[in-house]
Amino acid sequence: MVSGNSLTHSKLFPYKTSVEEERLHKETSKRPENMTKKSWFRYFQYDERKETPADARNVLLIVAGLIAAVTFQAGVNPPGGVWQDDKDGHRPGRAIYSYQTKEFYVFLISNTVAFSTSILLLISLTHKFPFHFEVILATTSMVVTYASSVFAVTPDELVKFRYILLAAAAPFIIRCLLQVWARLTMEEQPYEKHNVFPENRSGENELNRL
Repeated sequence: MVSGNSLTHSKLFPYKTSVEEERLHKETSKRPENMTKKSWFRYFQYDERKETPADARNVLLIVAGLIAAVTFQAGVNPPGGVWQDDKDGHRPGRAIYSYQTKEFYVFLISNTVAFSTSILLLISLTHKFPFHFEVILATTSMVVTYASSVFAVTPDELVKFRYILLAAAAPFIIRCLLQVWARLTMEEQPYEKHNVFPENRSGENELNRL
């Protein structure tokens, strides 16, 4: 049963009611549940027309912070724990997983690359922010803590630390190379002169006649 107030409102403001219904229809048609599975990726991807750079920076900061926390914890407390005694030739405090050399290399290098990349994102996304020096100081201290923990739990005779240092420096080196490449490609692009006022011979002739 329809109330008299709603009927009166629809009779007095028919245009407003139709506009509201059209707006509601557009909003419901854009909801994720009405979209096909193939359009999920396109629906959630970054769109410069809708999102601002501040929104993208906030999302990247959250993701980088989560990656830094997880990888730091994995480096400090390696999988399998550490030895608690000195039996069978191993030393207390050494990672049990490190005696599986190949698998431990894969874990340690991958974890270090992820941790270093997250640190790079945190420093880059907070550039020229207030207390940026403090952010750099905190992240640098966290990197030193991570490195000292990895060196403490890893046996010297099983893992070559130069590979770990190279893995930590790889994200920074790659980013610097990409920046240099982007700058070089921009400088090599020829400057194209755009003729804002195209030549008009007939107009010039008419001016010469005058």
